[in-house]
Amino acid sequence: MQDLIAVFDVGKTNTKLSLIRAANGEVVRSVQRANRPVEDLGMNQLDLAGMERWLIESLRDLPERQRITAVVPVGHGAACALLDTTGQLLAAPDYEDPCFRESATDYDGERDPYSETRSPRLPDGQNLGAQLFFLETRRPAVFARIAHILLLPQYWAWRLSGDMAAEVSSLGAHSDLWQPRHTKVAQRLTKLSSPPVGEGLGVRGEFSRLAQRRGWSKLFPPLRAAGDLLGPLRQEIQIATGLPGTCQVACGLHDSNASWLWHLSKVRAGADLTVISSGTWTIAMKSRADLDRLREARDMLANVDVFSAPVATARFMGGREYATIMAGRLAATPTVEDLRRVVIQGAMALPAFAEAGGPFHGRAGRIVATERLSDAEWAAMATAYVVLVTEVILELLGDSDNIVVDGPFAQNPLFAPLLKTLRPDASVFVSSVASGATAGALVLILGDAAPAAENADRSAAPLEVEGLAAYRSAWRAQCVDW
Repeated sequence: MQDLIAVFDVGKTNTKLSLIRAANGEVVRSVQRANRPVEDLGMNQLDLAGMERWLIESLRDLPERQRITAVVPVGHGAACALLDTTGQLLAAPDYEDPCFRESATDYDGERDPYSETRSPRLPDGQNLGAQLFFLETRRPAVFARIAHILLLPQYWAWRLSGDMAAEVSSLGAHSDLWQPRHTKVAQRLTKLSSPPVGEGLGVRGEFSRLAQRRGWSKLFPPLRAAGDLLGPLRQEIQIATGLPGTCQVACGLHDSNASWLWHLSKVRAGADLTVISSGTWTIAMKSRADLDRLREARDMLANVDVFSAPVATARFMGGREYATIMAGRLAATPTVEDLRRVVIQGAMALPAFAEAGGPFHGRAGRIVATERLSDAEWAAMATAYVVLVTEVILELLGDSDNIVVDGPFAQNPLFAPLLKTLRPDASVFVSSVASGATAGALVLILGDAAPAAENADRSAAPLEVEGLAAYRSAWRAQCVDW
């Protein structure tokens, strides 16, 4: 019988459970639910209880669940669960809550320099340190009860296995809590020789001076590798789900780093690579980049991969901005002809349409020359917008020979071809898997034994759209001023 692996992926907008055949990477089933915050302590919080009920029900409904050998938790950044000595959940802040602005000025005086952490100052609670500082100074009675801080993937690993751990890819995701040891040159690609577990993780860092000075670092469990198997399912989880007692729970990892791991495992050693991981956030991660290129004001950071190595990163809230521009037209699919009409009319979206960071943070988005656009033409305009902003963050990171588009934007028929048109010297590919994060979780467990996708990443061909260069120049003239 073929082994199966379950991947529990908690994104900012949706939570997804996928069942994968270990032998060939086939996705047997994938289900998801929309995330909605709940209110407690006068602040918005992640609905961990609702997610858990859904997870138990979904695991129970999985086909062939008796053959599941491992569960891998994956989670978005700047998210944690705070527990007391008995394991009771005290808080799980939602990083988009504006309540964190109340303590923002005080926190700015506490955090470490960007040159040390490569973690930019981000809005609201997108720096995990800002969440902890708010609770410590504005909710001191709650903070005093905190005995354990669990990052989001490791919270789920604990709920499933009963064992607590911390892990570097979530700690290093713009948290202000981690200081990468090497801050000059980003990750250089190497092949996996085995699953990244146990010792030998490569370049190690340490908790930031902020985390150590305020005593927060002592509230985290010991560091474990993302692929470490923490133990079997707790007995009550086995009973509730019908999963076998032999099923193991992995420590888990940050979602964009899971996508990075998948693509990292597929390229030859030393190759230059940029991965554009899309979802609520569009995150560009680049190998072999000089970290001195990173600019705090442009929402650039050094992510930390599962080997503890820094990865040059730039990002914007691409999925959220696309949906905002579309304003209820999300079912529309753009064509090249739609894009041609958008270019002729000069219809364009100018940044920005989300408050949560990105290279144009602080600007008010606007849409111009949209008279008589069909829904599909709106989709072409919105696609042009997210591609143009993506090109900006790629430019900030530096030229790349190979660019892979992963996630929902890989399914957009214009995104990769338009990016190739604007970046003609790069090879642009569409990921061969529906979710790089899910595929990366498989690599985490199986290492080099993980099956390759049935088809190679598809190469994107450039578009022939008259006037596109002038359209791009007009867009950049109105928003790129550095």
